[in-house]
Amino acid sequence: MNLKHWIFFLFSVVSIGLFSCQKDLTYSGNTPSISTSTDTLTFDTVFTTVGSATRSFKIFNNESEDILIDLSLDNGASSKFRLNVDGIPGDDVEQVVVNAKDSIYVFADVTVDPDQPLSISPFVIEEFITINSGGTQEKVLLTAWGQNANYVPSSKRPGSLSLLSCNLQTEVWDDPKPYVIYGVLFIDSCELNIKEGTSVYIHGGLAIEDSTIYNDGFLIVLENGNLNIEGSVENPVTFQGDRLESSFDDTPGQWVGIRITSGSTNNQVSHTQIKNSIVGIRVDSAAQLIINNSEIFNTSSAGLIGVHANIDATNNLIHSNGQNCAILSYGGNYNFNHCTFASYGNQSSAIRFDNFRCTDPPLCQEVVYVNALNANFTNCLFAGNEKDEILPIDYTGGEDPELFNYYFDHCGVIVEDILDPDLYPDFFDFCNECFEISFQDTLFLDIANNDYRLDTMSLAIDKGFQTEIFSDILNNPRDNAPDPGCYEFVK
Repeated sequence: MNLKHWIFFLFSVVSIGLFSCQKDLTYSGNTPSISTSTDTLTFDTVFTTVGSATRSFKIFNNESEDILIDLSLDNGASSKFRLNVDGIPGDDVEQVVVNAKDSIYVFADVTVDPDQPLSISPFVIEEFITINSGGTQEKVLLTAWGQNANYVPSSKRPGSLSLLSCNLQTEVWDDPKPYVIYGVLFIDSCELNIKEGTSVYIHGGLAIEDSTIYNDGFLIVLENGNLNIEGSVENPVTFQGDRLESSFDDTPGQWVGIRITSGSTNNQVSHTQIKNSIVGIRVDSAAQLIINNSEIFNTSSAGLIGVHANIDATNNLIHSNGQNCAILSYGGNYNFNHCTFASYGNQSSAIRFDNFRCTDPPLCQEVVYVNALNANFTNCLFAGNEKDEILPIDYTGGEDPELFNYYFDHCGVIVEDILDPDLYPDFFDFCNECFEISFQDTLFLDIANNDYRLDTMSLAIDKGFQTEIFSDILNNPRDNAPDPGCYEFVK
């Protein structure tokens, strides 16, 4: 036998031996059991220059037989992340062997340029790795910081609950770099003071905690905390979601909102824009808010909610809400001056106020609690496309007037059904020098483009009365016959 034949013979013997020893990789069960060492892989470095970072996790085969798995990045070749699966690189890696009762490492890395436009490299970059094995699928979330910003907290995963506390002192946010709230931020034993021109972005999304699914992206002020926002006409403070692609400019519901919980006092908001949330601001029982010269818009629910709360509001614009512009529930004390409530494009009234809450909403057939309401509206506009843009609900049906006090003074209103004798036949007894608005009346400059300054032919011009509010939301002076709403007409 010559050398060529010997080489062929030896290769054949070795090959037969190798293949005869290889195990059958076909798993006999229907849904192989796999698990991962984490469900979220966080790249928590704040990138100040172009840089990369690598993280890893493990995939476990819980079966007594070998299995095959496939891994892929949801964004494929366009992903900002890269994978290396047990030594195999790629964005889509198939037929990887995981031995019985064993595990493999998956490495992921990301390269970030913090100076790229936000539409290319947003504040938070997220993507799922999908892992398939037979009928079993697992997902691992990859999260990285994409821009140079102040991340609050600095190294947590989405859905985390974080506490801002400063021992009853003050924390100031005044950095030119944006602040990005990641998860749910509680303020307790601390005053958060946000200075003019500050941009706050909230990363909202579905989170899972102990089998509970909820929407995070939430700023919550606890009883011993308070919020002091000091924007200006030229440099307002802004709150919005962190999705800054143009397609998200006017998308509501991207984050939850701001909530001031029971007992929190001395909360002040001035020259602030709050947009694209579920609720703009909610103020709970016995909590206090002063809000001036601010705008709440593009919410998927109500813009402003007060529940047995204390709210003083001047020169505010609330518009483009999925539900009411404002809901004042279970009584409380409210004073609104020169505010514009524009409720176009939905089937809810501009404002709803009531004096009760029940334990089984919306039926209210079990326990109902009633609390006194005191609500005053001066030089305000209530407009929209419904027949009634004001919805008062007195649970006592007028039997106890002390529990349902409201008063409108020099306001523009759209009302029809509530004037029914069986409902509120005496509505205008509580509306001094109010004027009715109809759908045909000219009121605002350009409703389609959310420009709620008064038109040159506006019915509201000079319909207010002079108070101690001498300028409007844009700091324009108000004349001796001021205009209702947040804008003074400028010739």
